Amino acid sequence: MKKTVFLELNCSLIVQSNERRGEFPEQSYIDDTRLMFTTKLPLAEILIDFFDKLKHLSSGYASFDYEDAGYEVADLIKIDYYLNGKIVEELTMLVHKSNARTVARRVCENLQSSIPRQNFLIQIQAMNNKTVIAREDIKAFRKDVTAKCYGGDMSRKTKLLRQQAEGKKKMRLIGKIEVPKDAFIKVFKS
Repeated sequence: MKKTVFLELNCSLIVQSNERRGEFPEQSYIDDTRLMFTTKLPLAEILIDFFDKLKHLSSGYASFDYEDAGYEVADLIKIDYYLNGKIVEELTMLVHKSNARTVARRVCENLQSSIPRQNFLIQIQAMNNKTVIAREDIKAFRKDVTAKCYGGDMSRKTKLLRQQAEGKKKMRLIGKIEVPKDAFIKVFKS
């Protein structure tokens, strides 16, 4: 178990309690249209798009003040991301156990959409302690090697397809995956 920084927040807009991990100990009405509440949220919940959502929901009128409330124990797990069995250390992250699957699935889907297709299959895996949490595949380009075979014996076609499969296996072992820089930016923005 790891410790997480919690902050005291004074907000003028309610954020759904099931959306963020936190406690809502007190709230008070300033007048008929405004509500002020104090909540205790982990720092990680504030760093990732909290301010943007707060301003969006309130049309820019909400504000918040915060102060350090100390450390508390939380269930955090480490998620490692692998491309064809090789770790991508730049994407390793600590996530709360309750959000691990959704975060891992979202990151894998973003990587799948931003990494270009290759001549071989690319496996994207999110793992925690050698357990696969999420997985996506980027399909290989397909070349029709049997196009020049018109009719005749089926053994020629199967031989060509077998040779193609062996070549793709070798390519997958040797091939290097080029991950564009904008893929990392896209992953961290979402």
